Amino acid sequence: MEDGTSAPPGHSGVTTPRGDLFNPACPTRQLLDRIGTKWVAMIVKTLAESGELRYAELKRRTPGISAKMLAQTLRGLENDHLVVRRVEPTVPPAVSYSLTPLGQSLDQPLAALRDWAETHMPEINRAARP
Repeated sequence: MEDGTSAPPGHSGVTTPRGDLFNPACPTRQLLDRIGTKWVAMIVKTLAESGELRYAELKRRTPGISAKMLAQTLRGLENDHLVVRRVEPTVPPAVSYSLTPLGQSLDQPLAALRDWAETHMPEINRAARP
């Protein structure tokens, strides 16, 4: 690098107009940390296929997720304007979630990643065997 420091292994030392992905403070890196989880991928896929779902139905369609993790993930997606939360004033309140247009735009890249994983899983499983 020009200032005499060395870049981390695997890092080209080149930044883009959007920032430096290798810097923990980079907004792009922070967003990838939030959306790059299995739960986000599953929730986005489920909402993209189903439209609006109530919390209990979304939990049922996301096997293995705890209530705490589902609530935390939905809160993060809502904060990033990827999911909208709708509350009906009933007793008890009926809470539903759906993707925003921005959230809908995330489904296609996540689908490509899911397709890649499904295509290459046999090869990865073979390579991982002792």
